[in-house]
Amino acid sequence: MKATNENTGADHLKRGLQNRHIQLIALGGAIGTGLFLGIGPAAVLAGPSVILGYALAGVIAFFIMRQLGEMVVEEPVSGSFSHFAYKYWGTFAGFASGWNYWILYILVSMSELTAIGVYVHFWWPEIPLWSSSLFFFIAINALNLSSVKVYGEAEFWFSIIKVVAIIAMICFGTYLLISGSGGEQASIQNLWNDGGFFPKGLLESDGKGGFQGLFAAIALIMFSFGGLELIGITAAEADKPEKTIPKATNQVIYRILIFYVGALIILFALSPWRSITTTSSPFVMVFESLKGFQFTLMGHTVYFTSLIANVLNLIVLTAALSVYNSCVYSNSRMLYGLARQGNAPAFLSKLNHNHVPVKAILVSGLFAAICIVINKVIPEKALEVLMSLVVSTLIINWLMISVVHLKFKQHKTAANIRTKFPSFIYPVSNYICLVFLVGILVLMWITGMKLPVALIPGWVIFLYLCYLLVKRNNRQG
Repeated sequence: MKATNENTGADHLKRGLQNRHIQLIALGGAIGTGLFLGIGPAAVLAGPSVILGYALAGVIAFFIMRQLGEMVVEEPVSGSFSHFAYKYWGTFAGFASGWNYWILYILVSMSELTAIGVYVHFWWPEIPLWSSSLFFFIAINALNLSSVKVYGEAEFWFSIIKVVAIIAMICFGTYLLISGSGGEQASIQNLWNDGGFFPKGLLESDGKGGFQGLFAAIALIMFSFGGLELIGITAAEADKPEKTIPKATNQVIYRILIFYVGALIILFALSPWRSITTTSSPFVMVFESLKGFQFTLMGHTVYFTSLIANVLNLIVLTAALSVYNSCVYSNSRMLYGLARQGNAPAFLSKLNHNHVPVKAILVSGLFAAICIVINKVIPEKALEVLMSLVVSTLIINWLMISVVHLKFKQHKTAANIRTKFPSFIYPVSNYICLVFLVGILVLMWITGMKLPVALIPGWVIFLYLCYLLVKRNNRQG
């Protein structure tokens, strides 16, 4: 095994991502179907206090982003998580961090491709799920095979669509509240007049108040912020990373908090929270409230009723395409970084004339394509098991970022080096993140989400066995 050190040679990644690309890549990574359609389960658990839950989770995400940002600004390399863990913690930590992240986004890729098939099926039910998943699998991978700039532009516009959709819903929701057009049920008092701001306890079904419901919901909420760490992956291909990474890190987290918290305040005010179900979302309610509106287009009356479902489906399809696009990019760069370390086959570090790791993209795509087979021959519960592993790998990833950052800072302090982009309130923020993430695991176990927690020790042991095998093969080679 060997350490990595990026430079500007012909066999290294090309810096083609500008500040606007990096901001929207991170923003798009954290704004997915979880925001548009996944709020329902958390809202059922916590009621209006889910808003506070998103704010708390956003603070933790900000701490982790700043910790990662400090490291990548100082050393902008490919496969950043694995590189830092390898260099400042040890060879196994680097191996485990890199492969854990790669597997995480392979599984996310599979779920997003499956979701894409479902969304296309809404418009054209005669098209099999596996065939539409295959079409977009080929299209998105083709985009990534061309150049990093093409990927950046595609993700920029995917994210723009999602951001515009959120802003439009916030504006329209505000209009409904102020104008009174939202109906008698629309009132800011919906945030506290039905059981209070904290209306539900952890194991209660009768609506009694308590903080426990919020604590249970945070276990679901936290994963909505997964994808922000993409900023670390873009470092090796960022134009002027010492400027673009800090700017993107700070701006993205502020915008996400505005989008999540601001949107939820408006949307929860539009309708009583008890009307939300595990399969619904406040965003869906905004579209539903449009049913009474109509407009004239080219002499024809058009009713919003006919547009509601189509617009929502277009938004969630765009969200899924955006997340899968980012998965293809991040997986290939992580695999490239692992190959340069000696923790993956050497051929995966080869680049084409556009400085794109084509073989790493193809290998990652080969594993993600398993979902096409799943959609055709394996029942849906098989994918649910895979998604349980997603939860496990995400927790491991964030825990390792905070621990590695502690070791990174200790090393820099001992060398009397002042970093360019210091993290926020180090080391207090690190310990807050670690306690918070471990607390989430405890809450998941208490609330019945035992499988993802139980999988973690087995997964770490499996990674260690793989590490020993690779280490032995490298010695023999």
